[in-house]
Amino acid sequence: MPVNSILGVFAKSPIKPLQDHIDKVYDCASVLVPFFEASMSGNWDRAVELRKQISQLEREADLLKREIRLTLPSGLFMPVERTDLLELLTQQDKIANKAKDISGRVIGRQLQVPASMQAPFLAYLTRCVDAAHLAKNAINELDELLETGFRGREVDLVAKMIAELDLIEEDTDDLQIQVRRQLFAMEAELNPVDVMFLYKIIEWVGDLADLSERVGSRLELLLARV
Repeated sequence: MPVNSILGVFAKSPIKPLQDHIDKVYDCASVLVPFFEASMSGNWDRAVELRKQISQLEREADLLKREIRLTLPSGLFMPVERTDLLELLTQQDKIANKAKDISGRVIGRQLQVPASMQAPFLAYLTRCVDAAHLAKNAINELDELLETGFRGREVDLVAKMIAELDLIEEDTDDLQIQVRRQLFAMEAELNPVDVMFLYKIIEWVGDLADLSERVGSRLELLLARV
């Protein structure tokens, strides 16, 4: 996006570029579901295509991040600190980075989740992506918050979303424990190196929910300072 164009967006709302970024971040994370479905079925050609899609979305999110950092005015006429918006942006961006890391590691080793773990793993992954979706929805309420002066029912709505994010993150912790226990039970049947990488993938998938919860925490802090 040209500088003049993004400055025009900021002239209307300093929130809109942040929302464009979280939309791109969520798109990136959501592709992990079909990506893992392809890898689990052994369709590596499809998995590679989806990995490229994730990488492209991560690059687009990264470009948006850089443009926002370069063009976000230092004197915004709104009750939100520039530093708070930039910190929120940083947390958002980490979700896309993690999605790219996960897909890269799986493709690099053609790593497959064992058949007996696939259903619970996909449930776990989907719940983690749910957290990214809710983080996106919360950020997309910021323009409404701005219009209402960060007061009233809109604040209550966002507060409920942030509380739900905490609950989803707790759910993913429980699901992670279950998936890890299943892997532990079958360690002896698997390649030891693959086991090590599978534990890392399980951890990184959980990071998607943790990072989404941090987006909610940063948003909560931002609201508290208004």
